[in-house]
Amino acid sequence: MNCIYCQGHMKHSKAPFHVDRNGYHLVLDTVPTWVCHQCGEAYFEEREVDAIQSVIKRLDGFFK
Repeated sequence: MNCIYCQGHMKHSKAPFHVDRNGYHLVLDTVPTWVCHQCGEAYFEEREVDAIQSVIKRLDGFFK
């Protein structure tokens, strides 16, 4: 798998994810992801994206 930005080699690793949204700040320290060895760009797989979106939806409901 190659990075779409720099064509560097991707390796399976972990990366942080954060978002500021609707009055809260969500920080996930270690999310499984693919990280470009050359530029550091992170790509989350569908499973992780679905889990992150689920957490955000729950928080959005809590902070309405």
